[in-house]
Amino acid sequence: MIKVGDSLPAVTLSEYSEVEGNGCSIGPNPVDVVKSATGKTIALFAVPGAFTPTCSNRHVPSFLENRDALKAAGVDEIWCVAVNDPFVMGAWGRELKTAGKIRMLADGNGDFAKAAGLTLDASGLGLGLRSQRYSMLVKDGKVVTLNVEGDPTKAEVSDGATLLAQARG
Repeated sequence: MIKVGDSLPAVTLSEYSEVEGNGCSIGPNPVDVVKSATGKTIALFAVPGAFTPTCSNRHVPSFLENRDALKAAGVDEIWCVAVNDPFVMGAWGRELKTAGKIRMLADGNGDFAKAAGLTLDASGLGLGLRSQRYSMLVKDGKVVTLNVEGDPTKAEVSDGATLLAQARG
């Protein structure tokens, strides 16, 4: 499992864009994790799945509520990562009104979750391999804090308020 001091996995995620700009076309666009994290402070959180109750009702909203304070604490970007396709992540972002606030990044094949050692086997629920629920503060591509939930149905240690307190130091 990834730990404090480790670099983020060198994988490519995908982000759905509804508007063209900054070299991005409309539709899914690749996001090189290493390049995108270089020189930035990122509040990264991962969820087991888009549109699921805890993720939609508590986890993402906790980061939306703390967005301005996270920015004031030095966070450049907030990333939400899930083992879903970019179209689902784009639709979920529209539903939760995350545009310009949280980057909704698809880990379609679970490559990021696998490389980080943070997978969740939800096969018993018909969901296959997913990501554990966690948050981390990342500075210049390196993990500074890591908060992994013991129970994936809870968002108690990986929420936006907890990460904000850690970002403030």
